[in-house]
Amino acid sequence: MAEAVRHDKTARQLRLLSDALDSGRLGPVKRLVNTLSPAEIGNLLESLPPGQRTVVWGLVDTEDDGEVLLHVGDEVREGLIADMDPDEIVAAVEDLDIDDLADLVEDLPGTVIDEVLKSMDRENRERLEQVLSYPEDTAGRLMNPDVVTVRTDTTVDVVLRYLRLRGELPDHTDHLYVVSRRHQYLGRIALQALLTHEANTPINALLDDEQPAIDVGESAEEVARQFSDHDWISAPVVDDNNILLGRITIDDVVDIIREQAEHQALGAAGLDEDEDLFSPVRRAVRGRVVWLAVNLVTAFLAASVVGQFEASLEQLVALAVLMPIVAGMGGNAGTQVLALMVRGLALGQVGSSNARVLLWKEIRVALLNGAMLGTVVGVVALAWFHSWGLALVIGAALTITFCAAALAGVLVPLALKRMGYDPALAGGVILTTVTDVVGFLSFLGLATLVLLR
Repeated sequence: MAEAVRHDKTARQLRLLSDALDSGRLGPVKRLVNTLSPAEIGNLLESLPPGQRTVVWGLVDTEDDGEVLLHVGDEVREGLIADMDPDEIVAAVEDLDIDDLADLVEDLPGTVIDEVLKSMDRENRERLEQVLSYPEDTAGRLMNPDVVTVRTDTTVDVVLRYLRLRGELPDHTDHLYVVSRRHQYLGRIALQALLTHEANTPINALLDDEQPAIDVGESAEEVARQFSDHDWISAPVVDDNNILLGRITIDDVVDIIREQAEHQALGAAGLDEDEDLFSPVRRAVRGRVVWLAVNLVTAFLAASVVGQFEASLEQLVALAVLMPIVAGMGGNAGTQVLALMVRGLALGQVGSSNARVLLWKEIRVALLNGAMLGTVVGVVALAWFHSWGLALVIGAALTITFCAAALAGVLVPLALKRMGYDPALAGGVILTTVTDVVGFLSFLGLATLVLLR
């Protein structure tokens, strides 16, 4: 429901923007754009053709430029940055948090990166270099080194005076982290605990040591899972020696979850989630033609199976009429299983320990669905072509194809994951090949044996 409301809002904003741009009056456009949050502006920019996008980007308040760049895909960001002067880019990113800046810095021109580093003080420059030293899609790359720490040998009064002296807290600060003299993570203290206890209360009396820290090398997917499981707003990040390095906050995790959803949805079609909706034709062709070529090869494989039964098709035209039903329904059944598996693998719910149980469950589902839908299709075939043999053949072929789809839907993503490939990206192509080949082979093979012997 909330997602539908957001989509309606975006569509409404697009209509208003398009009307204002068509009228040539930029004042209303500027007012509309700058009533939106940076994430909403980013979403709108991705929804506009290049010409209109350039106009609207020029009307965004300069203080929002850096945040907006964080909320667009890589391809769109590349185009926006290309239209900016080096001084504009430096001004846009200099106030970003370290973790956000780390997301952007590698997309900046080399000369601009040098200027950005020169504009930073030594402490922040070292923090940025530390974050960039970790691999992409790990906790180290997601964390913000700007974290407030306290020691156990102080009191509530001392900590509150320190916070007032500091003047401000990093965004999404719900806890302060307690560390030892060697800066090792010991636990956390909720801000509400500081505000509701006596001034002379020792900090170690308020220490919560139950929240585990996240290892700096942990994958982004695992970080998102832990946040989801424990409803965290923030979490500490430590190295192998339990030294506190920084923290990850919920806003970064929401971005991870959104990116995972986009990747699964677009990856199943062989598309890159960072592709610009209005990317140049040549670039779009380069990005898509590879997977289309792979699909073409698999289509020829399926066609070669059909070619083996050319004589059967010549004798019984009904086979050609009904053949797409078997392959099409098998493909749909396999896609359902594949979607569940990709989701389960992404959430860490599927592994070697439960794969056999899951496979047996999907086989039973396939048998039941095959029996029910095979009966329906068989009755239709009987009424259409008046052949009991054809009805039995297509019913049996549909059941066999459903079982093959279940096997492929479970085993293919598991195998791809074990080999280090992305099941969301490659699973659909392999699955379609299996269901087409098995569907054609079972239907035409059974028809040849039963009807044309």
